[in-house]
Amino acid sequence: MLICGGCHCANISFKLTWEPEPSEIPARACTCSFCIRHGGVWTSCPAGSLTVAIKDSSLVSAYAFGTKAAEFHICSRCGTVPLVTSRIEGRLYAVVSVNALEGLNPSLLRRSLATFEDESEEVRLARRKRNWIANVEYVETAV
Repeated sequence: MLICGGCHCANISFKLTWEPEPSEIPARACTCSFCIRHGGVWTSCPAGSLTVAIKDSSLVSAYAFGTKAAEFHICSRCGTVPLVTSRIEGRLYAVVSVNALEGLNPSLLRRSLATFEDESEEVRLARRKRNWIANVEYVETAV
């Protein structure tokens, strides 16, 4: 299944190839202070692939807090946070915002709360390696 999404002004867009075809898609509402303030609900397909396209990289900010082990990618034009990345052992992993998905049947979403505050950094990075999208490619497009 190909799932498209991105920020509101289309400066950041992505295509997520979900393999195999999902019967349901996890939608994890993170309880960290940043996600609570931004309505962060994330999904990922470890066996899938993600292509991120950016029209104007000068309008994209990366915000990291706490352990600084993840970067929230924020479009400074429209304020949307469509994805989060984490570089682990030289490899880029990502999750995408369920709120930034386009044209997805909402009945596919399996919503749950996700609390990671008590994880050690080692446990957190191991979880991301298991559960986040491991095949991530960035492409810069013309404005």
